[in-house]
Amino acid sequence: MYIDLSIDLKEVSTIIKDFIKTYVNNSGVKGIVLGLSGGIDSAVTAILCRDSIGKKNVFCLYLPEDTTPEKDRKDIDIIIKNFDLYCEKKDISEVVKAISNNSIIKPDRFALANIKARARMILLFEYANMKSNLVCGTSNKSEMLVGYFTKYGDGGVDIMPLGDIYKTQVWELAKYLKIPKNVISKSPSGGLWHGQTDEGELKISYNQLDRILSGLEKKIDIDEISGIVGVKKSEVLRIKKMRIKNQHKSRAPLIPKVGIRTPGYDWRSPIIEG
Repeated sequence: MYIDLSIDLKEVSTIIKDFIKTYVNNSGVKGIVLGLSGGIDSAVTAILCRDSIGKKNVFCLYLPEDTTPEKDRKDIDIIIKNFDLYCEKKDISEVVKAISNNSIIKPDRFALANIKARARMILLFEYANMKSNLVCGTSNKSEMLVGYFTKYGDGGVDIMPLGDIYKTQVWELAKYLKIPKNVISKSPSGGLWHGQTDEGELKISYNQLDRILSGLEKKIDIDEISGIVGVKKSEVLRIKKMRIKNQHKSRAPLIPKVGIRTPGYDWRSPIIEG
C-alpha cells in the first residue's frame, strides 16, 4: 500500500484563494498583514494572498533578529522582487532583548524562541490594527498537527490558509507558483537559534512525518503505517502522541459548559459564507 499525498495544485490554489478573498470581504477589512520570513510557507501564503485580493491589499512584514539565518536575509529580497510584494522590514532584536531582560524567570533557549514568535505576533497585530487588516498565518498542516508552532505566537492569527496542506504539499505548491529553487530546496528553519532546523527539532524528515500523519488521518493501522513509511512502530506512536498532546494549541481556550449554547462547542460562527 502507498500513502498518496498528491493534490490537484490548480484546484487547491483556487480553493485557498477563494477562501482568502471571501473571508476578507465578509470581515469588512481592507486587506491582510502577514509575516514574511524568507521561507517557503510564508512565500506561498503571500503569493496566494496577492493573487486573491491584489498587491495593494497585502502588507508583508519582515521581522528578523540576531539569529535569523543569513540566507533568509538574502532570500527575502528575491521573493519580494520576483513576486512584486509590498514589504516593510524591522529588526526586532532589541524588542526580544527587552522582553528577555524583563522576564521574571530568565528564559532558556526554548522560552526565548517563543518570545521571538510572540513579539512578531504583537507587531503584526499592531500593524493590522492601524491598517484595519486581518493577520494571516503561514503555518502548514504538518506543523499544526504536531504542535510545531508557538501558541499565541505564529499560531496567533486570524486565518491560516495553508492549515490543511502538508509541508510536502506546500513544496509542490511552491513549484507550481514558480518560487525560485534555492528558496524551495533550503532546509526549513524558523531561525529561532543558530543552526536550528525544523527536521532536527522534530527528529524526523517532513517526507516521513507527512506520510505518518496522512496515514493517521486516513485511520490506517499503526503497524501498516510503520511498514509503508519504513519507520519503527514506536516512531508512528511518537507522532500520534505529539498530535494528541498538542491539540490544545489549535483550539480556543476550554470553557466549562454552563449555558444552553456555549462558545466554541455548540454556538459557533460560520467559518465562511459566500
